[in-house]
Amino acid sequence: MPRPGSAGFPARSVPRRFRFARRASVRRSLRLLHSFRFEQTDPARFYGGIATDSAHLLADFYADLTGRDLAGATVLDVGGGPGYFADEFARAGARYIPVEPDPSEMHAAGISVPAAVRGSGMALPFRDDAVDICFSSNVAEHVPEPWRMADEMVRVTRPGGMIVLSYTVWLGPFGGHETGPWHYLGGEYAARRYRRRHGKEPKNRFGTSLFAVRAADGVRWSQSTSAQVFALFPRYHPRWAWWLVRVPGIRELLVSNLVVVASKPG
Repeated sequence: MPRPGSAGFPARSVPRRFRFARRASVRRSLRLLHSFRFEQTDPARFYGGIATDSAHLLADFYADLTGRDLAGATVLDVGGGPGYFADEFARAGARYIPVEPDPSEMHAAGISVPAAVRGSGMALPFRDDAVDICFSSNVAEHVPEPWRMADEMVRVTRPGGMIVLSYTVWLGPFGGHETGPWHYLGGEYAARRYRRRHGKEPKNRFGTSLFAVRAADGVRWSQSTSAQVFALFPRYHPRWAWWLVRVPGIRELLVSNLVVVASKPG
Protein backbone atom coordinates (compact mmCIF):
# COMPACT_ATOMS: atom_id res chain seq x y z
CA MET A 1 0.00 0.00 0.00
CA PRO A 2 1.41 3.47 -0.84
CA ARG A 3 2.71 5.38 2.16
CA PRO A 4 3.35 9.09 2.71
CA GLY A 5 6.62 9.73 0.97
CA SER A 6 6.19 6.85 -1.51
CA ALA A 7 5.33 7.05 -5.22
CA GLY A 8 7.40 10.20 -5.45
CA PHE A 9 5.35 12.16 -2.91
CA PRO A 10 7.62 14.35 -0.77
CA ALA A 11 7.34 13.06 2.81
CA ARG A 12 7.84 16.50 4.29
CA SER A 13 4.69 17.80 2.58
CA VAL A 14 2.43 15.09 4.06
CA PRO A 15 1.27 15.42 7.68
CA ARG A 16 1.94 12.49 9.97
CA ARG A 17 -1.73 12.50 10.94
CA PHE A 18 -4.43 13.44 8.49
CA ARG A 19 -6.88 16.08 9.70
CA PHE A 20 -9.79 13.98 8.57
CA ALA A 21 -8.74 11.20 10.95
CA ARG A 22 -10.05 13.35 13.81
CA ARG A 23 -13.54 13.21 12.31
CA ALA A 24 -13.42 9.45 11.72
CA SER A 25 -15.13 8.50 14.97
CA VAL A 26 -17.54 5.71 15.86
CA ARG A 27 -20.30 8.34 16.16
CA ARG A 28 -19.70 9.49 12.58
CA SER A 29 -19.72 5.90 11.34
CA LEU A 30 -23.02 5.16 13.05
CA ARG A 31 -24.57 8.37 11.73
CA LEU A 32 -23.62 7.51 8.14
CA LEU A 33 -24.74 3.90 8.47
CA HIS A 34 -28.11 5.06 9.81
CA SER A 35 -28.60 7.29 6.77
CA PHE A 36 -28.06 4.45 4.28
CA ARG A 37 -31.55 3.06 4.76
CA PHE A 38 -32.97 6.24 3.21
CA GLU A 39 -31.03 5.97 -0.08
CA GLN A 40 -34.06 4.74 -2.05
CA THR A 41 -36.96 6.18 0.00
CA ASP A 42 -35.59 9.63 0.88
CA PRO A 43 -32.50 10.33 -1.26
CA ALA A 44 -32.31 13.99 -0.21
CA ARG A 45 -31.87 12.92 3.40
CA PHE A 46 -29.32 10.26 2.50
CA TYR A 47 -27.27 12.42 0.13
CA GLY A 48 -27.48 15.40 2.45
CA GLY A 49 -25.48 13.54 5.06
CA ILE A 50 -23.01 12.24 2.49
CA ALA A 51 -22.63 15.77 1.09
CA THR A 52 -21.66 17.21 4.46
CA ASP A 53 -19.20 14.40 5.04
CA SER A 54 -17.74 14.84 1.54
CA ALA A 55 -17.19 18.57 2.06
CA HIS A 56 -15.37 17.85 5.32
CA LEU A 57 -13.28 15.13 3.67
CA LEU A 58 -12.17 17.32 0.78
CA ALA A 59 -11.56 20.38 2.95
CA ASP A 60 -9.39 18.45 5.40
CA PHE A 61 -7.26 16.69 2.82
CA TYR A 62 -6.93 19.82 0.67
CA ALA A 63 -5.67 21.69 3.73
CA ASP A 64 -3.20 18.87 4.38
CA LEU A 65 -1.98 19.05 0.80
CA THR A 66 -1.94 22.79 0.14
CA GLY A 67 -2.42 24.56 3.46
CA ARG A 68 -5.54 26.25 2.05
CA ASP A 69 -9.27 25.87 2.54
CA LEU A 70 -11.81 25.31 -0.25
CA ALA A 71 -12.61 29.00 -0.75
CA GLY A 72 -12.06 29.79 -4.43
CA ALA A 73 -11.16 26.22 -5.36
CA THR A 74 -12.83 24.62 -8.38
CA VAL A 75 -14.33 21.25 -7.43
CA LEU A 76 -15.35 18.91 -10.25
CA ASP A 77 -17.77 16.23 -9.02
CA VAL A 78 -17.72 13.28 -11.44
CA GLY A 79 -21.13 11.62 -11.40
CA GLY A 80 -22.67 14.46 -9.42
CA GLY A 81 -26.24 13.37 -10.20
CA PRO A 82 -28.92 16.00 -9.53
CA GLY A 83 -26.60 18.22 -7.47
CA TYR A 84 -27.24 17.17 -3.88
CA PHE A 85 -23.70 18.26 -2.96
CA ALA A 86 -23.91 21.77 -4.43
CA ASP A 87 -25.04 23.65 -1.32
CA GLU A 88 -22.37 22.14 0.92
CA PHE A 89 -19.53 23.12 -1.38
CA ALA A 90 -21.04 26.56 -1.94
CA ARG A 91 -21.01 27.11 1.82
CA ALA A 92 -17.31 26.25 1.80
CA GLY A 93 -16.71 28.91 -0.87
CA ALA A 94 -15.81 26.47 -3.62
CA ARG A 95 -16.89 26.65 -7.25
CA TYR A 96 -18.79 23.39 -7.65
CA ILE A 97 -19.22 21.73 -11.07
CA PRO A 98 -21.14 18.43 -11.24
CA VAL A 99 -20.76 16.19 -14.30
CA GLU A 100 -23.48 13.64 -15.03
CA PRO A 101 -24.12 11.58 -18.20
CA ASP A 102 -27.83 10.88 -17.59
CA PRO A 103 -30.14 13.89 -18.18
CA SER A 104 -32.98 12.31 -16.21
CA GLU A 105 -30.66 11.87 -13.24
CA MET A 106 -29.51 15.48 -13.52
CA HIS A 107 -33.08 16.73 -13.04
CA ALA A 108 -34.33 13.98 -10.71
CA ALA A 109 -34.46 16.16 -7.59
CA GLY A 110 -35.55 19.44 -9.15
CA ILE A 111 -32.27 21.09 -8.14
CA SER A 112 -30.78 23.70 -10.44
CA VAL A 113 -26.99 23.86 -10.50
CA PRO A 114 -25.96 26.53 -13.03
CA ALA A 115 -22.51 25.03 -13.65
CA ALA A 116 -23.78 21.46 -14.21
CA VAL A 117 -22.32 19.70 -17.25
CA ARG A 118 -23.62 16.65 -19.09
CA GLY A 119 -20.81 14.27 -19.88
CA SER A 120 -19.24 10.89 -19.25
CA GLY A 121 -16.73 10.28 -16.49
CA MET A 122 -14.80 8.07 -18.89
CA ALA A 123 -14.30 11.01 -21.29
CA LEU A 124 -14.61 14.17 -19.21
CA PRO A 125 -15.49 17.20 -21.36
CA PHE A 126 -12.75 19.37 -19.83
CA ARG A 127 -9.27 20.35 -20.92
CA ASP A 128 -6.16 19.06 -19.20
CA ASP A 129 -5.23 20.70 -15.87
CA ALA A 130 -8.61 22.44 -15.57
CA VAL A 131 -9.66 22.07 -11.93
CA ASP A 132 -8.20 22.26 -8.44
CA ILE A 133 -9.99 19.19 -7.09
CA CYS A 134 -11.56 16.27 -8.94
CA PHE A 135 -13.87 14.21 -6.79
CA SER A 136 -16.09 11.18 -7.27
CA SER A 137 -18.32 9.60 -4.62
CA ASN A 138 -19.97 6.20 -5.11
CA VAL A 139 -19.75 6.36 -8.90
CA ALA A 140 -16.90 4.05 -9.97
CA GLU A 141 -19.04 0.95 -9.34
CA HIS A 142 -21.61 2.32 -11.81
CA VAL A 143 -19.34 2.67 -14.86
CA PRO A 144 -17.95 -0.17 -16.98
CA GLU A 145 -14.40 1.24 -17.02
CA PRO A 146 -13.83 2.81 -13.60
CA TRP A 147 -10.06 3.09 -13.91
CA ARG A 148 -10.37 4.88 -17.23
CA MET A 149 -12.57 7.32 -15.30
CA ALA A 150 -9.91 7.58 -12.58
CA ASP A 151 -7.27 8.39 -15.21
CA GLU A 152 -9.56 11.06 -16.64
CA MET A 153 -9.89 12.56 -13.17
CA VAL A 154 -6.11 12.85 -12.96
CA ARG A 155 -5.91 14.37 -16.45
CA VAL A 156 -8.29 17.26 -15.76
CA THR A 157 -6.75 18.12 -12.36
CA ARG A 158 -4.15 20.86 -12.34
CA PRO A 159 -0.58 20.10 -11.22
CA GLY A 160 -0.54 20.31 -7.45
CA GLY A 161 -4.29 19.71 -7.31
CA MET A 162 -6.10 16.87 -5.58
CA ILE A 163 -7.96 13.76 -6.76
CA VAL A 164 -10.37 11.96 -4.40
CA LEU A 165 -12.01 8.75 -5.60
CA SER A 166 -14.47 7.01 -3.25
CA TYR A 167 -16.36 3.92 -4.37
CA THR A 168 -18.43 1.00 -3.08
CA VAL A 169 -16.60 -2.32 -2.89
CA TRP A 170 -18.55 -5.16 -4.52
CA LEU A 171 -18.06 -7.80 -1.82
CA GLY A 172 -18.79 -5.35 0.98
CA PRO A 173 -22.21 -5.28 2.64
CA PHE A 174 -23.45 -2.47 0.36
CA GLY A 175 -21.93 -3.80 -2.87
CA GLY A 176 -25.27 -4.88 -4.29
CA HIS A 177 -26.97 -1.60 -3.36
CA GLU A 178 -30.71 -2.25 -3.19
CA THR A 179 -30.25 -5.88 -4.37
CA GLY A 180 -28.01 -6.78 -1.41
CA PRO A 181 -27.18 -8.94 0.40
CA TRP A 182 -28.14 -11.34 -2.40
CA HIS A 183 -25.29 -10.00 -4.56
CA TYR A 184 -23.08 -12.44 -2.63
CA LEU A 185 -24.78 -15.16 -4.68
CA GLY A 186 -24.09 -13.27 -7.92
CA GLY A 187 -25.15 -9.98 -9.45
CA GLU A 188 -27.55 -11.57 -11.94
CA TYR A 189 -29.20 -13.67 -9.26
CA ALA A 190 -29.62 -10.63 -7.02
CA ALA A 191 -31.20 -8.61 -9.87
CA ARG A 192 -33.64 -11.42 -10.76
CA ARG A 193 -34.64 -11.86 -7.12
CA TYR A 194 -35.28 -8.12 -6.78
CA ARG A 195 -37.47 -8.16 -9.87
CA ARG A 196 -39.51 -11.11 -8.58
CA ARG A 197 -40.07 -9.52 -5.18
CA HIS A 198 -40.75 -5.95 -6.28
CA GLY A 199 -42.21 -6.36 -9.75
CA LYS A 200 -39.70 -3.99 -11.31
CA GLU A 201 -36.05 -3.82 -12.25
CA PRO A 202 -33.64 -2.50 -9.63
CA LYS A 203 -32.36 1.00 -10.25
CA ASN A 204 -28.84 -0.38 -10.12
CA ARG A 205 -28.89 -3.23 -12.65
CA PHE A 206 -25.88 -5.54 -12.52
CA GLY A 207 -23.89 -5.51 -15.75
CA THR A 208 -25.58 -2.33 -16.98
CA SER A 209 -25.44 0.29 -14.24
CA LEU A 210 -23.72 -1.68 -11.48
CA PHE A 211 -20.40 -3.50 -11.74
CA ALA A 212 -18.23 -5.63 -9.47
CA VAL A 213 -15.32 -3.39 -8.44
CA ARG A 214 -12.92 -4.74 -5.83
CA ALA A 215 -10.86 -3.02 -3.18
CA ALA A 216 -7.81 -4.67 -4.75
CA ASP A 217 -8.59 -2.84 -8.02
CA GLY A 218 -8.29 0.52 -6.29
CA VAL A 219 -5.08 -0.49 -4.56
CA ARG A 220 -3.65 -1.65 -7.90
CA TRP A 221 -4.61 1.62 -9.60
CA SER A 222 -3.02 3.59 -6.77
CA GLN A 223 0.24 1.77 -7.44
CA SER A 224 0.20 2.40 -11.20
CA THR A 225 -1.21 5.91 -11.59
CA SER A 226 0.96 8.90 -12.41
CA ALA A 227 -0.69 10.72 -9.50
CA GLN A 228 1.02 10.67 -6.11
CA VAL A 229 -1.23 8.69 -3.76
CA PHE A 230 -0.91 9.51 -0.09
CA ALA A 231 -4.01 8.01 1.53
CA LEU A 232 -6.16 4.91 1.14
CA PHE A 233 -8.76 4.21 3.79
CA PRO A 234 -12.25 2.78 4.33
CA ARG A 235 -14.57 5.75 4.16
CA TYR A 236 -17.24 4.79 6.66
CA HIS A 237 -14.98 3.24 9.31
CA PRO A 238 -13.55 4.88 12.41
CA ARG A 239 -9.86 5.74 12.29
CA TRP A 240 -8.80 2.71 14.34
CA ALA A 241 -10.16 0.40 11.59
CA TRP A 242 -8.32 2.00 8.67
CA TRP A 243 -5.74 -0.81 8.77
CA LEU A 244 -8.30 -3.07 7.05
CA VAL A 245 -7.28 -1.75 3.62
CA ARG A 246 -3.85 -3.32 4.05
CA VAL A 247 -5.14 -6.90 4.35
CA PRO A 248 -6.04 -8.71 1.09
CA GLY A 249 -9.24 -10.70 1.27
CA ILE A 250 -10.46 -9.09 4.48
CA ARG A 251 -10.61 -5.69 2.80
CA GLU A 252 -12.98 -7.05 0.14
CA LEU A 253 -15.52 -8.05 2.78
CA LEU A 254 -15.10 -5.35 5.42
CA VAL A 255 -13.88 -2.13 3.78
CA SER A 256 -17.31 -1.34 2.24
CA ASN A 257 -16.13 1.87 0.58
CA LEU A 258 -12.55 2.60 -0.44
CA VAL A 259 -11.19 6.15 -0.64
CA VAL A 260 -8.09 6.99 -2.68
CA VAL A 261 -6.62 10.47 -2.13
CA ALA A 262 -3.91 11.65 -4.50
CA SER A 263 -2.14 14.72 -5.79
CA LYS A 264 -1.17 15.45 -9.38
CA PRO A 265 2.58 16.05 -9.67
CA GLY A 266 3.60 19.55 -10.58
